[in-house]
Amino acid sequence: MTAETKAEPAGARRQPAGRKSQQRVKDILQAGRDVFSEKGYESATTAEIAQRVGISEATVFSYFRGKRDLCARVIADWYDEIIAAIETGLPRDGGTRQQFAFIVRTHLRLMLLNGTGLCALVLSEGRTKHHELSDELTELQRRYTAPLMRVLAHGQEIGQIRADVPLRLLRSMVFGPMEHVLWDATLANRRTDIDATADRLVDVLWAALQPPQAELAALVQLKNDLDEATRRYEAATRTNKQPTTAVKRVLD
Repeated sequence: MTAETKAEPAGARRQPAGRKSQQRVKDILQAGRDVFSEKGYESATTAEIAQRVGISEATVFSYFRGKRDLCARVIADWYDEIIAAIETGLPRDGGTRQQFAFIVRTHLRLMLLNGTGLCALVLSEGRTKHHELSDELTELQRRYTAPLMRVLAHGQEIGQIRADVPLRLLRSMVFGPMEHVLWDATLANRRTDIDATADRLVDVLWAALQPPQAELAALVQLKNDLDEATRRYEAATRTNKQPTTAVKRVLD
């Protein structure tokens, strides 16, 4: 039984109360991100992580229960960085398509520019059935996809996203193709023009997300708006009243 296996049992770990301890945890997490990115989960060791920080392996175990606990925290922090970038940069005044496009571009860019190694870990080892990280990654994925789910749900409410497909399937429709792009770029090591690929994906995925006969529905809505504006204009004319500014704007 290895030292890392012995360190796995659950139990409270020392919380970083002081500034020095907080910095120590940051250093461990940064070293962990580097090692897991370079070597993957199976080949990474807490001994090497400790060595890069310049501390003992026992000190790592005083803050983390073992390699699984440390790796899950590393991935969680990485996900939180991307979620924060999406939530703070999401266009508030733009339409659903603009918000959707921002999420797709940000997801691909940050995954490929700042986390290629961790991305490969999640796509390969982390997705293996009964892998040590399976449970942790399932919860992390749920949290990670929440911003997209909110945009899709709002799009359904206002009629810009098809409502005949459940949200969880729409989520798969979006993340599935993006995952294949990430797979090619990280595991197959294919060169990828991130911005051009993101633009093409947005066009294809948005078309798939549109309500059935979206153009016809838009024309019907326009006809209804014009009919209503005409009715109000004629009513105002019959009563010798000036049509409202809103009616004039539609008719003009």
